[in-house]
Amino acid sequence: MSKKNNDFRIDVTSEIGDLRCLLIHSPDSGLGKVVPSKAQDWLFEDIVHLDTMRRNEYDYYVKLLMYFLDPAKIKGKLRHIDSAENDRAFFKPDNKDFHASDKVIELQNLLADILTEGDIRKKLVASVCAIENCTYRLQQKLIDTAPVELAKIFISGSLGNDEMIFAPIPNLIFSRDIGIAINNYMLLNKPAKKARSRETLLARYIFFNHPLFTAYQNNILEIPETVHHFLRPGEEQDEKTTLEGGDVMMVSPQHLVIGCSERTSVSGANEAMKLLFENNVVKKVTIVKIPHKRDYMHIDTIFTQVKRNVWVMLGSLSALEDTVEETNVVKWFSEKKSKDRTEIVQFEKGKSKPRLFKSLEELLNDISENDLQSNKKTKFIYSGNDKFPYDAREQWTDSCNLLAVKEGVVLGYDRNDKTVEAFRKKGFEIIKVADLLEKFENNELDPQNMKDTLILMPSSELSRARGGFHCMSMPLFRDKVV
Repeated sequence: MSKKNNDFRIDVTSEIGDLRCLLIHSPDSGLGKVVPSKAQDWLFEDIVHLDTMRRNEYDYYVKLLMYFLDPAKIKGKLRHIDSAENDRAFFKPDNKDFHASDKVIELQNLLADILTEGDIRKKLVASVCAIENCTYRLQQKLIDTAPVELAKIFISGSLGNDEMIFAPIPNLIFSRDIGIAINNYMLLNKPAKKARSRETLLARYIFFNHPLFTAYQNNILEIPETVHHFLRPGEEQDEKTTLEGGDVMMVSPQHLVIGCSERTSVSGANEAMKLLFENNVVKKVTIVKIPHKRDYMHIDTIFTQVKRNVWVMLGSLSALEDTVEETNVVKWFSEKKSKDRTEIVQFEKGKSKPRLFKSLEELLNDISENDLQSNKKTKFIYSGNDKFPYDAREQWTDSCNLLAVKEGVVLGYDRNDKTVEAFRKKGFEIIKVADLLEKFENNELDPQNMKDTLILMPSSELSRARGGFHCMSMPLFRDKVV
């Protein structure tokens, strides 16, 4: 296994610096095996049509990322890549014509790489089989399976194309949830739902064993359980130590925002904050507690950053509280009875008293002005143009869940018409991804020269999976915002 890239680095200091390297996972065959009776158990609202999701939607995402991050792999090749004879070979990790970019990195490839090592393969097979209650004979069969095929089995849950031996892990396309780069550290997360246990296991093996991350072994952080966690009564969300990447935002070099949500518990936020402070990773952590509702799920479903002075957000959430005295996250929130309100408390290392924010706008404005030194008025673009029922409808289809490939250039779904109009009113150019790719290919436009643009991505199937492009990305390296 010799896959080390000497140019590789982990360094994320913002949500908007030019994106240089990220981790993704393209929709695999497991997504096409989600059945209605298990959809919600596997954290899907509905079943999706896999071929449409791949060819008409996600493939555009990969092509766009390549033009921005690794243009040499795609420039001048678009028509060949899209030809019927090529049959999507450019997008298939197990195909000889796969792009194999070291900047748009496919998780499945990293998994296949580490499985070439016999000792790692045996340990990981044993661990997966323990989680999935496999028979001993099946375990032996998997150990003897070729690494590339075994990686596909671990992800899709199937032998070959049809024989399901355990559940798929369809949420792996939401790569942000399994880990977050914070400066030059990696924080490995603790998903809330059992359906994501195998994802967590695979991520740990990849980050601790792949040569790509060798130089960062001392910078990989795992959130511990609380002391005597096995004695905790009940299964209430707040009793567990859980944290998912959609609730973590690296907004400036010394400031991390963590959400407490349906998927991230107060205990998880508290343990993550303690771990980061102890290792001197950041100096400031803001906890944003949002209603524990499926509508919101993570904080990146209600706000993301577009520019240092521009944010997109859901306008219907508010936060009010008068005083803050408690310096412990768990104790602070344990006294709050309502799960249907937003509360924002900021903790700074070395300071005894937290700071309260009365609204999301106040927090985001403070980040823009004080953390990012913006000298322009902070602007907010609201989901659905802040009009009911469009605000709620479009937030549900990820109008606020945008990925910045560079400051001011963001990816979002084409179905959120009122939000698109709100962007246009704020001076943003609007362009469909297919049109943009043609301009790149024909040298009519340079990705590096783009400014203030919302790129519209096709979304009929992806949006039904309940995640946007912020969810479908794990940035590993961004340029610093200067």
